[in-house]
Amino acid sequence: MWSPFSTRGGNSASPSLSQLLTLSTLAALAPLSDAQFPSHQAVGLKTVTSPSNPNIKISYKEPEDVCTTAFRRQKQYTGWVTVPGEFPTHLFFWFVGAREPTSALTMMLNGGPGASSMFGLFTENGPCQVVEKGANRLETAAREWGWDRASNMLFVDQPNQVGFSYDTPSNGSLDLTTGNLSPNMQLPDNLPPSLFLNGTFSSGNIQNTANTTQNAAIAVYHLLQGFLSTFPEYVPDKNSPLGVNLFTESYGGHYGPVFADTWQKENDKLSKRALPLSRQQDDANNIKSRPPPKGDGGHREVKLASLGIINGCIDDLVQGSRYVDMAINNTYGIKLIDQATADTITAGFNAPDTGCKDLILACRQVQAALDPLDQGADETVNQVCAYASFTCQQLLGSVLASGTNAYDIAHTGPDAFPDYHYLEYLNSRRVQEAIGSVVNYTDMSSVVYQAFLQTGDRARGGLMAKLASLLQRGVRIGLVYGDRDYVCNWMGGEAVSLALADAMKDVDPKSPYPTMFAQAGYENIQTNHREVGGVVRQFGNLSFSRIYQAGHFVPAYQPETAFRVFERLIAGNSVASGARVSLKNFATRGPRQADQQLKAPKDVSAKCFLRNLGATCTQEQVMAMLKGEGVVINGVWYKEKKDWSPVKATS
Repeated sequence: MWSPFSTRGGNSASPSLSQLLTLSTLAALAPLSDAQFPSHQAVGLKTVTSPSNPNIKISYKEPEDVCTTAFRRQKQYTGWVTVPGEFPTHLFFWFVGAREPTSALTMMLNGGPGASSMFGLFTENGPCQVVEKGANRLETAAREWGWDRASNMLFVDQPNQVGFSYDTPSNGSLDLTTGNLSPNMQLPDNLPPSLFLNGTFSSGNIQNTANTTQNAAIAVYHLLQGFLSTFPEYVPDKNSPLGVNLFTESYGGHYGPVFADTWQKENDKLSKRALPLSRQQDDANNIKSRPPPKGDGGHREVKLASLGIINGCIDDLVQGSRYVDMAINNTYGIKLIDQATADTITAGFNAPDTGCKDLILACRQVQAALDPLDQGADETVNQVCAYASFTCQQLLGSVLASGTNAYDIAHTGPDAFPDYHYLEYLNSRRVQEAIGSVVNYTDMSSVVYQAFLQTGDRARGGLMAKLASLLQRGVRIGLVYGDRDYVCNWMGGEAVSLALADAMKDVDPKSPYPTMFAQAGYENIQTNHREVGGVVRQFGNLSFSRIYQAGHFVPAYQPETAFRVFERLIAGNSVASGARVSLKNFATRGPRQADQQLKAPKDVSAKCFLRNLGATCTQEQVMAMLKGEGVVINGVWYKEKKDWSPVKATS
């Protein structure tokens, strides 16, 4: 949520509202009448010690009737992995078993930084979706094209203080009109009760969360090891072509490369019997551990099969110049800015010393010299990189001043898609008791966002080299981009794919990728026997897909196409057709350009969700709420009750 230019895997505010409600997308807390304060003592959780590290605890339960799956036999676990460190860290996960037995396990992460992966679970590719069964009655229904069709799914809230993850449960109040949290729990005279919510949060201490992607990677590695050691039945078979898959979205363009690189380096340590990361961290924090079990100390090799990045912001040095192209030469014929403005932005990007490009290069130079491990502890690096990050996002985000939605250029104004009823649902007493939560749900954490902003994490480098190393190791990399997104647009994604292929020459001078990937043509993605869902360029283990008629959240816009691409990526098949192929020398055939021109759909009006005021409501609607006008049904504000119509299940 880089104000006013966001890379949420979730909510954003339109430019006209970002000043009025700069932080109103941050929280999703229980209403005064329901689940104000979850019990500080979770009920029904089983707590075990991880065989991989005696300082890692896993508390979990099997939730009942809160996420409807295609088959009741599908296993579900919700829980928290408590990892060692300088501050309390309890990372939340929601696991759902596949519809049919499979060796595949996929971790799904949304972006932000600071966005909850419950957004992905309930609005994009999870097994269930929230539906309205009546006024003030929310339930779930199975999602037809949930990714549990092909894989066991593990949704993780990270870093600490995001979603249901927490450090220390703390009671407080949230003003939805400002996003401010405070210990004052008395209703202000100028606010209706629906806009001032009491609940239990994380502490809000910015020191109690990760401040760089690399630091976040360490905690998630602990979580994965804890999960696999507690549920060994979901460890992929070493003899299977399937394995662990990591799929990310939006700011996940940073998470994916760094997290996957961390897993691979830990595998290298295990093969050499080096000290595992978790025990290194214990030693660094002076935590006394019992001797590890015999053998490998309980750690398991993470057999990473594929890395998928959905509309990812990966490297502004590569993607930055394509924002102007998307603004004036997109394939929908929508002109977001005039040529004079485009020239001004381009000049600002390329200006010597003070331009976005040179500021990023300066950041990476000082980062390499003073903070090569990306710990975020060197103030000089933090200041240089934070300035570069902020300056670039202000420049590139200025395109949206006209009111164009950052996540869908075919839409103007507040977010109209996807549906946000899950915010109300996850803060009901029934759901929180079913999953065992001691905190209310926070959809977007301002604490995490600010922590990453202060270190300039987005401007830091090294991600292209990490992706090249993963590709060299045989990991399948799929870059998947909806073509109506602006914030992490497909033109920039295509540029990343070509830059990654070219970077392979630095890993292996004999690599075929620099030549063969660029020469591969774009082939139609056959969603089914009737529909072409987009185009893909694929050579070997690298693919880039442009998904037609999709905004930032591809699985929500095009559920079946997104699933087909996912299914084919994790199986190592042709992304275009799903055919079994030998990827070693496989290449798609077709035109070199993905320049199919399309017609934008008719714009739709947004619903005004109280728990997401800044992204979904107009200023006029907010003013009406403050006057006590209108009605609220299932967390949505309506001018009159007759305007309400229930949301039903979609695909």
